[in-house]
Amino acid sequence: MATPAGIVVVAHGGSEHSTRPVTAIDPPVLRMIPVAWAIRHAVRGSGVAVWRHRFEVRGWNGDQASPVGDLNRLLDDIRARYDGIAVVLAGHSMGARAAFRAAGHPAVCAVAGLAPWLPLGEPAAQLAGRRVLLAHGTADTVTSPAETWAYAARARAVTSVTALEVRGGDHPMLRRASLWHAISAEFTRLSFGLPSGSGPAAAAVRAAATSQASRTTPV
Repeated sequence: MATPAGIVVVAHGGSEHSTRPVTAIDPPVLRMIPVAWAIRHAVRGSGVAVWRHRFEVRGWNGDQASPVGDLNRLLDDIRARYDGIAVVLAGHSMGARAAFRAAGHPAVCAVAGLAPWLPLGEPAAQLAGRRVLLAHGTADTVTSPAETWAYAARARAVTSVTALEVRGGDHPMLRRASLWHAISAEFTRLSFGLPSGSGPAAAAVRAAATSQASRTTPV
């Protein structure tokens, strides 16, 4: 197999507490299939590979932070196999929290959180030198947009942050689904230095990424 030009790891959501194994038909896993497809379509011809990662267990599980260790093991494996390759992490909900925790890994160049679960006090220092996207829907009743924007403010102390407020967006990313997919795709293009896509989502991601203002951009 040829060495990829880069790797995108797509991480699904889960629950606060559960040691049940994740299956291929769990709704949080299925939810990320169209996101991964949109990213794969966006980077076609570039040599960038898109991997849908499946966590071992469904829960975060307190101090165990189960999916973080899971992601770090995967990143260690990537680095051992493809030394020097750049990795973008794109996570939803609990998967976003795991991705942001693991973003300090030397292989990671960028991290995206879609409707992320980022409680107050979640660390941000590991994001230094990484490109960051945070996108949250105004109609999310599962994870907190306010906590996401508070996290964005903390993250801006160490790196630049692209923050997008998806008007009417819900937690499962079913409302305005094509917009969520386009945001994920354009952030990936931007992170790997690929040409911009077309459409309002691509324009919004690029504009928010180049703006120096510490603000959230509605889309």
